[in-house]
Amino acid sequence: MTGGDVMRKRVLFIANSLDNAFKFQQVLSELNVDISAGSTAQIKRFLGPGADSDLVVFEARSTALEYLEEVESLAENRGCALLVVTDETCVGQLRLPTNVPSDFVMSDAGHAECLARVRMLLGYQDNSGQSEIISIENMDINLATYQVSVGGEPVDFTYLEYALLAFLVQHPNRTFSRDTLLQNVWGFDYYGGSRTVDVHVRRIRAKIGPCLAQYLETVRGVGYLWNSK
Repeated sequence: MTGGDVMRKRVLFIANSLDNAFKFQQVLSELNVDISAGSTAQIKRFLGPGADSDLVVFEARSTALEYLEEVESLAENRGCALLVVTDETCVGQLRLPTNVPSDFVMSDAGHAECLARVRMLLGYQDNSGQSEIISIENMDINLATYQVSVGGEPVDFTYLEYALLAFLVQHPNRTFSRDTLLQNVWGFDYYGGSRTVDVHVRRIRAKIGPCLAQYLETVRGVGYLWNSK
């Protein structure tokens, strides 16, 4: 698991559909990246100065297709990689840059394919030799199967409970606001109240038990952290 002092890659994600926003939120949550995300309604801000990225993921479908040329120029001018998410009706109109790493993926592609393409464009090496299990006292978190066990017994987490726990554990000793947790765990277009994080934290603490729950600390007025010290 990486520390906060390691330079993190930056990903700019632009999509209008909730299905791809949710899918790529899951994909990017597995990587140590900083994410800026939104819809084409915010594209002028994304394309403006000071918005440098290592990778742009752009959903070129329906009316968003009209912005594709601008996004392609952005990638070429700033030297960042580009991944275009498209479908059968738009794939024939793609013109991927040739002087920067670029690729496309169909909108119905699975999680594993999307993750593989993102990793390749970010220049990540295959980490298959690294452990995909995080062990803390008697708790094991399996990052490959999305399962958690305590004392050898499986814990029945919902996906969002698992994702919240895994995110905090993979970024130990860092305090995250509720809004940041919503963006990284719930997804880019989550509009619910931030107090839903509190509800999920209470459920996680109850399920992992008091000994492990002490690691999941509340930072009053800010949010939460996983204190591994």
